[in-house]
Amino acid sequence: MVRSFLFSLLLCSAISFAQEVNIIPQPVQVTTKAGSFVINPKTSLVVSNKIDDASASFLNEYLLNYYGFKLPIVNKASSDFIQFKSLKNITGLKGEGYTLKSDSKGVVIEGNSDIGTFYGMQTLIQLLPVEKSNALKIAAVDVQDEPRFVYRGAMLDVARHFFPVSFVKKYIDYLAMHKLNYFHWHLTEDQGWRIEIKKYPKLTEIGSKRNGSIVGRYPGKGNDNTPEEGFYTQEEVKDIVKYAADRFITVIPEIEMPGHSSAAIAAYPMLSCFPNEKTEIPAAMISEKSKQELANGRVKLVQETWGVFTDVYAPTEYTFNFLEDVLDEVMALFPSKYIHVGGDESPKDAWKRSEFCQQLIKEKGLKDEHELQSYFIQRMEKYINKKGRTLIGWDEILEGGLAPNAIVMSWRGEEGGIAAAKENHQVIMTPGTHVYLDHSQTKEEKEVTIGGFTNLEKIYSYEPIPKELNAEQGKYVLGAQGNVWTEYMINPAKVEYMIFPRLSALSEVLWSPKQNKNWPAFQAKIDTMKKRYDMWGANYYKGK
Repeated sequence: MVRSFLFSLLLCSAISFAQEVNIIPQPVQVTTKAGSFVINPKTSLVVSNKIDDASASFLNEYLLNYYGFKLPIVNKASSDFIQFKSLKNITGLKGEGYTLKSDSKGVVIEGNSDIGTFYGMQTLIQLLPVEKSNALKIAAVDVQDEPRFVYRGAMLDVARHFFPVSFVKKYIDYLAMHKLNYFHWHLTEDQGWRIEIKKYPKLTEIGSKRNGSIVGRYPGKGNDNTPEEGFYTQEEVKDIVKYAADRFITVIPEIEMPGHSSAAIAAYPMLSCFPNEKTEIPAAMISEKSKQELANGRVKLVQETWGVFTDVYAPTEYTFNFLEDVLDEVMALFPSKYIHVGGDESPKDAWKRSEFCQQLIKEKGLKDEHELQSYFIQRMEKYINKKGRTLIGWDEILEGGLAPNAIVMSWRGEEGGIAAAKENHQVIMTPGTHVYLDHSQTKEEKEVTIGGFTNLEKIYSYEPIPKELNAEQGKYVLGAQGNVWTEYMINPAKVEYMIFPRLSALSEVLWSPKQNKNWPAFQAKIDTMKKRYDMWGANYYKGK
């Protein structure tokens, strides 16, 4: 009886230890075993070929930053080791899949590719304790894993507020540690142009600088009269793109058109339908410097308030040549097969007033200004396709007829994505209702946000394939993306507060099998994850 009791006690102890395995995103399959492995400064990191250098480098950097030691890299070891093996065609696993096996001797991670090995290494990081130590005890487990969706993304808007290269890299690290694989970089806006274009230097000389920003939530309580400026040189862009590639993240640049173009128009007024008309900024919201500049004869300004503006690109040959030149330089910097052109919130007021636009509508046999926007986007798509790339646009590119090969990013709910998928177009779901990380996380939010309410549970509940699509149509949903619009995020700490812990929930939505999602289990895991945020020195929302 005593022996039986002791055996039961030991079994319960083993099960209890197994329950301490908290991996986000939840793998396809995790089998816990008795025992454990301890990583220490003498543990060997076995890398059999150069292809696994990225995983080895990331792990060693992580261990050094958060635990104070690195592992020696060797070609072979029989015990006390972590081994990376990038293979091909592991039975039953997709290209990004991996297996991880840990026991008292060590850890073996086998990736179906170097990408799979990298993701297996991220799972190993999730097994590490959340206290600093020279003896890192991890559970003995067998993991078999692969992602549900091929597109797992997050966007960062650097146009409303500029963020330094160091933070952009940190943001990329956050994505990598959550097994996200696309970084959508929102580089141009009404309030700032953030990328160097050598052929058009005024884009950064003028377009990257605004004289102030509104105070408080839109429409604002006056202007702070504080200049906001900054842009990324082409060398900095190359560095960031390589940094992301080393973490198996593709950077998708976004160059907005035809709307959200005030900063470019401020630099080159001929891009406007009405180059001699002054930029409209509400008198109560304009900075003192801008008032003076307008009084002294300046015509176009970089916008200082948020919202949607009627001064958009004119669909002229001058504009198309300009955009083609810009895209030439952009595509030389970004190897991504996807190029985002915006296409959202482009008012038709200026086009309706413009004699040129009305004549163009007649010449092209178009019905209205919506079809003129379709003409604009389709013309740019042909150019992008000619360069071997694929256009992505927000769901307004559906208006007036969808460009033939375009991918739709559905943000105004899911309707645009559903319509596009039913027309056999690929779709990335990013509805404001569920994955906008600029919304308030609590109904008692004390920080200024754009509004709305999207808490952790709501993001976790999101299902990227709408029920309105059948199985065949659902295959056109590539995945989904969380969006970080920064009207009310002026520094990195605020961005971190807004993305964490919601980014962790999004990662499980995009990676884990639908049947593996479990809200109560995730709630338990997130408590451990918050301790990791503390280790990282990241700010985060501490409520439930």
